[in-house]
Amino acid sequence: MSQPNPYQDGNYQWGPAQGQGAPGYGYPGGAPGYGYPQGGALVPGQGGGAVPLLSLGDITVLQDRIVTPAGELPLKGAVWNATDMSRTEEKIPTHAVVLAIIFFIFCLLGLLFLLMKEKKTTGFIQVSVTSGGRHHTTMIPAQGPQTMPQVMAQLNYARSLSS
Repeated sequence: MSQPNPYQDGNYQWGPAQGQGAPGYGYPGGAPGYGYPQGGALVPGQGGGAVPLLSLGDITVLQDRIVTPAGELPLKGAVWNATDMSRTEEKIPTHAVVLAIIFFIFCLLGLLFLLMKEKKTTGFIQVSVTSGGRHHTTMIPAQGPQTMPQVMAQLNYARSLSS
């Protein structure tokens, strides 16, 4: 690898341009603009003392900007959207059916066990933000039927900060 390429002509250079005195491609301190976004993640102890005002999944809202895993977005003029992709199912639990059968034999009051209902919520709330020509979406797991109103309250607060 230390020998020059014998098939290379003088005009064509493969790979990113190397500046004078800059380390080679793939070495520490390589050409800027390659790899993961620099300084985009919110690291504790950094950020100039900015206090998070709001956190929606992996989206964090600061005083003047929005921090996402893909980088920072300007807060002013941000457009926020939420989509409820959760569902709540209601069913008769298995133990209620068993008790209804057992007590039906002894008395007709066993049928009252069939009135027992069990609710289960599954799915996600999708929150997306668009600002400065960039877009980020996150999914928040739905814990119950109250999750969507909670997320919408936080989203409306973020909208008020963005205006």
